[in-house]
Amino acid sequence: MTDPTQPGQYGHSGQPGHPEQPPSVHETPGHPLVAVTGLAKSFGDHEVLTSIDFEVHAGSVTVLIGPSGSGKTTVLRSLNTLETPDGGVVRIGEVEVDFSGPAPKGSARKKQLAALRDQSGMVFQSHNLFPHMTVLQNVIEGPTVVQRRPREEVMGEARRLLDLVGLAEKADQYPYQLSGGQQQRVGIARALALRPKLMLFDEPTSALDPELVGEVLHVMKDLASQGWTMVVVTHEIRFAQQVADQVLFMDGGVIVERGTPGEVLANPRTERARQFLQRILDPL
Repeated sequence: MTDPTQPGQYGHSGQPGHPEQPPSVHETPGHPLVAVTGLAKSFGDHEVLTSIDFEVHAGSVTVLIGPSGSGKTTVLRSLNTLETPDGGVVRIGEVEVDFSGPAPKGSARKKQLAALRDQSGMVFQSHNLFPHMTVLQNVIEGPTVVQRRPREEVMGEARRLLDLVGLAEKADQYPYQLSGGQQQRVGIARALALRPKLMLFDEPTSALDPELVGEVLHVMKDLASQGWTMVVVTHEIRFAQQVADQVLFMDGGVIVERGTPGEVLANPRTERARQFLQRILDPL
């Protein structure tokens, strides 16, 4: 497998591509880009998240780890309102939504949720590309249809983003003509095309063959080095060790440990975190 800790391999002449500066770099220095307070979510009688609190600073990478069912994906889906929290406050950039009190009615609530969703781009476990569209069409769909940006402007930016993820020559192909890793890299370009302040990754390599994982992690590492603010759910502990600024270990809907990779991954304080990491790093 390709070593995800090595420098990026994509872009013209084998060099990493460089899109425009990430929107988050223009945030006030020292001011968290993301602030989550008291986040709560239940599905029926099952409490999935219990009073989740964390901050993410602009240009940093936060990695969420933990066993299946611990609530990691629900945190991501709450940040971009694919799931509507039952309580707590979520702020991304200058957009803040309080889910604790009575919700505004009708269109006012929809506008709130849409404004929060617009702050982030999400890359899913499965690429979810439109099979009837070419690679380029998949990337420009959101900016032209949802954001109503000029098509020519979006086309040029989309081609630069495809170069960034090493797929400039695949622009006119269809998803079925690509490998799983290539499809996931198109998914990353598609999310970047929306010009989000925050990039969300929900186990982006979990559905890939082991030999394809490295090419996706390379792109993510390049994005981190360029200053993109990222929240990543992953079991790729080596990636977290090399790239994360902050690691959150979740279990049972709460954050059990938080800190730098050296603190959480190398010297976990709780027995639960030690057990989890031992099973991930030494599964036999």
